[in-house]
Amino acid sequence: MQRPLAASLLVPLALAGTLALAGCSGAPPEVKDTRAPTAPTGVTATAGSASTVHVMWSAATDDRAVTGYTVFSEGRRVKDLPATTLMTDIVGLAPATPHRFTVRARDAAGNASPPSATVTATTLRAAAEDRTPPTTPTALRATPDGSRAVTLRWSPARDDTRVTAYDVYQADTRIHTVPGTTTSARVGGLRPGTAYAFTVRARDAAENSSPDSAPADLTTAASPGAPPNTAPTRLAVTSARSEVTVTWTPPDTGAPVTHHELHLDGRFTTTIIWGTAPPPGRATYTFPVQDPPGTRYTVTLRARLPDGTWGDFSAPRTVVVR
Repeated sequence: MQRPLAASLLVPLALAGTLALAGCSGAPPEVKDTRAPTAPTGVTATAGSASTVHVMWSAATDDRAVTGYTVFSEGRRVKDLPATTLMTDIVGLAPATPHRFTVRARDAAGNASPPSATVTATTLRAAAEDRTPPTTPTALRATPDGSRAVTLRWSPARDDTRVTAYDVYQADTRIHTVPGTTTSARVGGLRPGTAYAFTVRARDAAENSSPDSAPADLTTAASPGAPPNTAPTRLAVTSARSEVTVTWTPPDTGAPVTHHELHLDGRFTTTIIWGTAPPPGRATYTFPVQDPPGTRYTVTLRARLPDGTWGDFSAPRTVVVR
């Protein structure tokens, strides 16, 4: 069996340059920003345990740019977050108690939006010590909802007490939470023509989480006139004896794909090269790892296209070092 080679990419040296500043005594003064962002909309609050509530919202808008969000509980500021974050967990709350939340957006000039609509979530009752996690959710499936959203559905998990929440993960990052009585979720904010992978975990009132469900892959529809997606497909990653094995199907580019880039946790790791003709069908590459058992990696691949450019990234997979 032909084995691929791995070639590390050298980081180019930064080029030094000189920044020349030009002044103009007649330049008009900068206009002060006094316009506040709009209030965040679509705010939801879901109790996940006796002491935590998951708060989510839709992005606000600003005439320049929203730079962050502030979450308030009972009118008291409890979290400051960057503009890229549209969800958070509020922890340390009193059990079996209703808690009210609002969210405000802010811009670089310090202008704050009006508060969002108030949402209320009641934390669960404190239970006796529970160390048994729920079972794994099964039959996860993803259905596209246009080119920028997906609807996920799954079969329910079981727990010795009860499932209180389901957490949706993308590339090992939690992006959404729904109550334990719900077995579906709509995830928006996706990019057209992009490969995604989603998993779901069940959680109980004691914050025990189930193992990840099997992943559900989805490639969103491309924008009109955009080229088709060129990501490798059917990516599978396993770990054994301090090494990781990656198996995938190269994209159909009309020519043999001789180079793939391997990325771990979003960072370039190596280039996988076949010296002659690549193997037909599925491709496999194994590499050693030195991190301790339990270390988690998010793995993605992309192929070099016939024109020499790099194609789209595969849907990610998460692997645990053994």
